[in-house]
Amino acid sequence: MTQEAYQALLSRDYTKAFKLYTQLVEEKNPVAYYYLGFLYFNGFGVERDITKAHALYLESATREVPVAQFEVAMMLENGDGCRQNYSESAFWYEEAAKRGNMDAYNNLAVLFKEGLGVEQDYKKAFILFKKSADSGNAQAQFNIGAMYDQGLGCEVSQEKAIEYCRKSAHNGHQKAKELMFRLQLDGAIAF
Repeated sequence: MTQEAYQALLSRDYTKAFKLYTQLVEEKNPVAYYYLGFLYFNGFGVERDITKAHALYLESATREVPVAQFEVAMMLENGDGCRQNYSESAFWYEEAAKRGNMDAYNNLAVLFKEGLGVEQDYKKAFILFKKSADSGNAQAQFNIGAMYDQGLGCEVSQEKAIEYCRKSAHNGHQKAKELMFRLQLDGAIAF
């Protein structure tokens, strides 16, 4: 039934997907909690309910599903369907990062850089951004470039700042593209 539910989701037969994932949740399938939460979050096959989505994502997260841990962290960070809680958000980003979610490394780094829910720590933020950036995450590449540019958690290095900004632009990050274009127009760099 798991494969059938996923196929229904892929084919956008959300009513069928909702029915099948609901059955799988009754069987306590960890991933089904995530997908049912996804349907509630987006209002696919069911009336949109982000509070219910958060509860389902949280259930999946406690069952060690990395994508659910990441979604719970984002919802806690933004206060979507729950009370905003940066320290809980940091906890769930860390759990997702431990399981290899590179977006979680980036978002956790932002919390450390800004001191949201955790003690501000530029060195830790730098390490987390770098891990995500070196995996190809365009947002993290942009962020690590800014860290090098400002010397936060590292030595100032315009060369490394531009290197990471180039990588980010190449990977489609819009702000990085705009920045690289401006630097090129100003004659600060040549491609």
